[in-house]
Amino acid sequence: MSIEKTSETPQDAPAVENPEAAAAAVTAVDPRLLVREQGLTGYLGEFKRKMRAGELGSLPVIVGLVAICAIFQSLNSAFLSAQNLSDITVTMVGTGMISVGIVFVLLLGEIDLSVGSVSGAASALAAVFAVNQGWPEWLAVLVAVAAGAAIGAAHGFFFAVLGAPAFAVTLAGLLFWLGFMLQVLGANGTINLDSDGLIGQLTTYFFSDVAAAYGLAAVVVIVFFATSYVGNRRREAAGIPSRPLSETALRTGLLAVVAFAAAYMYNQYKGLPLATVIFLAFLVLTDFVLRRTAYGRKVFALGGSVEASRRAGINVTAVRISVFAISGFFAAVGGLFLASKIASANQSAGAGDLLMNAIAAAVIGGTSLFGGRGRTWNALLGVLVIVSIQYGLQLESIAEPVKYMITAGVLLTTVVIDSITRKTQKTAGRA
Repeated sequence: MSIEKTSETPQDAPAVENPEAAAAAVTAVDPRLLVREQGLTGYLGEFKRKMRAGELGSLPVIVGLVAICAIFQSLNSAFLSAQNLSDITVTMVGTGMISVGIVFVLLLGEIDLSVGSVSGAASALAAVFAVNQGWPEWLAVLVAVAAGAAIGAAHGFFFAVLGAPAFAVTLAGLLFWLGFMLQVLGANGTINLDSDGLIGQLTTYFFSDVAAAYGLAAVVVIVFFATSYVGNRRREAAGIPSRPLSETALRTGLLAVVAFAAAYMYNQYKGLPLATVIFLAFLVLTDFVLRRTAYGRKVFALGGSVEASRRAGINVTAVRISVFAISGFFAAVGGLFLASKIASANQSAGAGDLLMNAIAAAVIGGTSLFGGRGRTWNALLGVLVIVSIQYGLQLESIAEPVKYMITAGVLLTTVVIDSITRKTQKTAGRA
């Protein structure tokens, strides 16, 4: 059989036995390129395909937020007032911080039941050191946060090294650190914090200059566009499908509308809250870690398959311990914000519905209970839903038991949606 070679064929390339058939073959094209070439029609078709395949993303929670705002605004015109919205975004930070740590644990397909007690223990330690012992507040805060991370690492050790179930370990931690907090607070049970101190100002300080809110909005929009533009250019240079400039501009425009609307709202009340700025900074940082670093890819890999991760050379034990340390760190940070909100550390810290709300926020926001899917931004969306419901019901003077039942219903609905979409993705071969 004769073998023909063209002048362009490299010497070490395999010979083509049928040049006519090879010339007529259709080159595989990345489906993302086809979608973008088709314009709006292509994106609409891709959206429908994702919906059929169960790839809902954050759509359910965004639709839910819009519905919540519409319902409560129709019941009480004060719901969308600048003061109420500002109060919501400040109140959500404590629980939201704890929920960020929960997202990391859920990505492994595990659970941390100790975060409520750890948050209370951290706030108690900070209060004892700063008030009773006379330490500088910044030092007391650092020690409390470090203690939270160490507690989480200890839980991770029992889970990852000794093989104890995370559920049992953190359940024991819930009881132990609750008792530790009560012991630290002493017989009085309450330590009042200086409202003008470092911890006190976490939730009471506002940047009153209108330039602060608008400036932050402008920085966010510019940074988003710059990083998107540079990333697209790098993909083009590497021959990888990238978003066209028009799509990047559209996304930037939508972000600008949201950012400047939020800035306008804040400036109608007291200004830009420090608590919200810190929360957003942590969200950006953790999102970068999860999506742009090797460590983040390892966390997602463990959530997908522990055995496959181990065979790929990932140090499963180290990643597991670090994730629980991160959970403890954010529990401590959240505890400080919660203590700042009431200007004290007391025996009720970390109790009540805090644990349920922190886990619910992560799940409602879109983090899967089955591991391997989620983002730290899910904590923001989920806690917005929960706190918005609480404030809306409070404006209507709804009884506390009804608040619990409604929040539980929202959580159950979210879990059901998560289970259904996961089954749909498996059926479509996407999971």
